[in-house]
Amino acid sequence: MEVLGSTKPMIATQEEMVEARVPIPYRDQCAHLLIPLNKCRHAEFFLPWKCENERHIYEKCEYELVMERMLQMRKIREAEANLKQSHKQGTIPLIPKTANA
Repeated sequence: MEVLGSTKPMIATQEEMVEARVPIPYRDQCAHLLIPLNKCRHAEFFLPWKCENERHIYEKCEYELVMERMLQMRKIREAEANLKQSHKQGTIPLIPKTANA
């Protein structure tokens, strides 16, 4: 399953995420890393120092997704600004500049 606008593929299937009880807000391109992290957390009684490697890998994946979204949003805003700029240059003002003089 591909996600529009993302370079990361969706690896975990819906069935795997349902079986692993991944909450809906966490079902993104990093869900395949969250499943083993949560298994480790349950096995180690949620001790914070036990599953550091899995947590680091998952958090890095999430960070990369956020950075990718921010870059896409910047491109969208720049395109909108360029579009507005081109519309402003091509229109005739309703009130001439000499009217206020």
